[in-house]
Amino acid sequence: METNKPTCCSASRASSDQPSAHPEALISVEIPEAAGPIGKEGMVLIPSGKFLMGTDDREGFPADGEGPVREINVKSFYIDTCAVTNADFKQFVDATNYKTEAESFGWSFVFHLFVSEATAARVQNKVQQTPWWWVVEGADWLHPEGPDSHVEDRWDHPVIHVSWSDAMAYCKWAGKRLPTEAEWEYAARGGLAQKRYPWGDELKPGGKHMCNIWQGKFPDKNNQSDGYAGTAPVKAFEPNAYGLYNVAGNVWEWCSDWFSPNYHVKGKRDNPVGPPSGDTRVLRGGSYLCQRSYCNRYRVAARSKNTPDSSTGNIGFRCAADVN
Repeated sequence: METNKPTCCSASRASSDQPSAHPEALISVEIPEAAGPIGKEGMVLIPSGKFLMGTDDREGFPADGEGPVREINVKSFYIDTCAVTNADFKQFVDATNYKTEAESFGWSFVFHLFVSEATAARVQNKVQQTPWWWVVEGADWLHPEGPDSHVEDRWDHPVIHVSWSDAMAYCKWAGKRLPTEAEWEYAARGGLAQKRYPWGDELKPGGKHMCNIWQGKFPDKNNQSDGYAGTAPVKAFEPNAYGLYNVAGNVWEWCSDWFSPNYHVKGKRDNPVGPPSGDTRVLRGGSYLCQRSYCNRYRVAARSKNTPDSSTGNIGFRCAADVN
């Protein structure tokens, strides 16, 4: 497996030629803490235990820091069974008047096949390394493909165009937090040891699609044999043994950790939280743009990264919570 291919989600604000720094007038909204006890509705309790994290599989990307395989201890925690939906995020915005970073910057990254002709005519910048990502002005969580689009028929889909900072703001309001990378992988594995996917080693057992990824010739033709071109509803496909939906494909999910390709080699093995600092945050799970021949990072051990202020049309998140 080649290790130098960019990921399908490698578009970051730092990689864009868009002439805009983080706006000085960015409104900082004071997010209220959750009132009262944290509700565990929609969450599942993951029991404490040990698991083998990472992979040395030949299909992996060693340069991403997927290996070496190491035994990790994780204390019990709660995690959402589904990614945060558009409907969930709307409740948050309605309650707080929160403005996402995509809205503050005035643009976000949209996959080229989803942009309307009218919007495409106004696109001036594309990412050089990954030209399927277009800088679309007016693209945000409510308007995923630009100002002439809306999530009105996708309330049960995962919210996208949310930065790490946006996800953290939502977690604060909900009285939750982002999962650590170790927690995310432990939960995503569903109790299976060293399997490639949350359900086993075979991508399509019995020919059945188990996740929302790309079928066809990337990045120009998606056969959609799994039923979806872009995001799928958060409860599409079967959950893993712990009850988690779509931890492979659909959207990448932010974790709390700073990203490093090698910190974990000598890092702690009990409830690791990643390096103390960094430039990018960890993403897990792959997305609807991942494909076996190009970016098979929908495997449960696969990793990616992005800057905390970046947002794209294939990045979302799910929340975790401590056991009190």
